[in-house]
Amino acid sequence: MPTFKSFSPRTEIVFGEGLLDRLQAYRGQKVGIVTDAFMAKSGPLDRVLAHLDGCEIKVFDEAIPEPPIATVTKGAGIFAAFGPDVVVALGGGSPIDAAKAIVAVVRAQDPSRTIHFVAIPTTSGTGSEVTAFAVISDPDNGRKFPLISRDMIPDVAILDPEFVRTAPAKVTADTGMDVITHAIEAVVAVGASNFTDAFAEKALELAFANLPKAYADGNDMAARDAMHQASCLAGLAFSDAGLGINHGLAHAIGARMHLVHGRINAVLMPYVIAWNAGLEDDAPACRETLNRYARIAVRIGLDVPSPRAGVIALIRTIQGLNTRFSIAPTLRGLGMDHEDYRRAIPDIATAALADACTTGNPRRPTHAELKLLLERAGG
Repeated sequence: MPTFKSFSPRTEIVFGEGLLDRLQAYRGQKVGIVTDAFMAKSGPLDRVLAHLDGCEIKVFDEAIPEPPIATVTKGAGIFAAFGPDVVVALGGGSPIDAAKAIVAVVRAQDPSRTIHFVAIPTTSGTGSEVTAFAVISDPDNGRKFPLISRDMIPDVAILDPEFVRTAPAKVTADTGMDVITHAIEAVVAVGASNFTDAFAEKALELAFANLPKAYADGNDMAARDAMHQASCLAGLAFSDAGLGINHGLAHAIGARMHLVHGRINAVLMPYVIAWNAGLEDDAPACRETLNRYARIAVRIGLDVPSPRAGVIALIRTIQGLNTRFSIAPTLRGLGMDHEDYRRAIPDIATAALADACTTGNPRRPTHAELKLLLERAGG
């Protein structure tokens, strides 16, 4: 049997001016909203509600970072009883991921129920508004794991950069480096294709040019808009191409050490790229991956006299961004207990090997190789 790939984005992406007017299509319907306490109290929720005149509303504002199973279960119970026609996810990756899991559970309980799913991201990072991925945590067992199902992809994504205007510089940097990680991993992932490359490479072009601007001046709305679109483009890319060990390791580290996801990705990237490209061992099997990284370097305007030089330039550019954003070169600098980390390395490597994202990596790692990467990145 021949093997084949497919690319089938399903989300209506709304961008431009007057974006929230799109919500008027749901006038008179039952609308459930998933968000967090900050969004509920600081104004964004009120902006959304103002465009839902005539709707019966139920707000679940208990989404928290790395949404745990208990949160999903509670939200699903509330919405199953409410019976929404529409669910709106408002927030960063965590509220959107919580909404995805809640919608999936409610739909599974009553397959005859039609629920229109709308995502309004308030950070430029995860691309969750267009992906089949949701990251859920199991705090009782110290685990964080990705769910993957096309049934969780939102029907509509509303990309309004006004929602990220006030994001602090540190959040802008952390989420922006997550965008770059998503797009870079998508370019080299085993599921990459010309279609996913088109989205991933444009996302990188936008992110490398605009993330420093958005970090320096949050009121630079052109940069904010570019980063919001870059995040979405990267999401479209990795949702079909897959990710890799950068995310597999970051999920495992975050669940164990409770560090910020985007910041972990930023620290890991130089180490992962060097290993995937075979810079240390010049592995012949890595040549195609090395060439793909070099193509990224060309796309973002770096000097690339040879593929190897291009990869090194890409790594140095990422390290330069980390320095600009006050992101430490090793995990030790992120404030974790280093001895706890070193003791946990074998378990973290085991969890990373089992992570669904790891299966997309272009170079299949062993447990020993992941341990070595974790030791290098740990500092």
